[in-house]
Amino acid sequence: MSRATLLVLADGRFPAGGHAHSGGAEAAVAAGRVRDAAGLEAFCRGRLHTSGLTAAGLAAAAAAGLDPLLLEEAADARTPSPALRQVARTLGRQLLRAARAVWPCAELDALATVRPRGAHQPVVLGVAARAAGLSPYDAACVAAYESVSGPAAATVRLLSLDPFDATAVLARLAADLDHVARRAAEAAGRVHADGVAALPSASAPLLDITAEQHVARPARLFAS
Repeated sequence: MSRATLLVLADGRFPAGGHAHSGGAEAAVAAGRVRDAAGLEAFCRGRLHTSGLTAAGLAAAAAAGLDPLLLEEAADARTPSPALRQVARTLGRQLLRAARAVWPCAELDALATVRPRGAHQPVVLGVAARAAGLSPYDAACVAAYESVSGPAAATVRLLSLDPFDATAVLARLAADLDHVARRAAEAAGRVHADGVAALPSASAPLLDITAEQHVARPARLFAS
């Protein structure tokens, strides 16, 4: 496995559409819950340990070779918001297109065939990581990092936050990112014995609620 490959998949410039999404940061800024770097850090930490952990578990399980359709059902059960389910599938469709161009393989082709409108992004991420020769832990690292890097980048635009401050937030979360990725990979390793119930199912009800509110807003900078 090449560490450079991991960097390619985790790169925010990878053409998978993530730049158009704020991961709930736009709604948090609009509600006044994120006003500065301290607010961004609190938001990202909460997102990482809830929806980020859940996404990392799904990605790790897919990278371990578990049935992606079974993981799709698990992802649905862990995503109560219709708006967030749609976002996950839209991002999954875009990631699948990019991954098939970069790391063509039968597994990615099969997923595209059975889910032409898109599969959940963490599931696609795990299958793409497997196609690229990455481990379940690597896939979990990428998913965990994406859960906070997207909101951090979006907040720079939304609040004109100093990019140095936003990057410092991500650096301070490094130990948390490692912890979440390890938990997710360990959980994925138990799925063969215990089923998908072994995967994390941490919830963030406020993210679900604000996602539904955000999608109904007539004017917004980000799709989510």
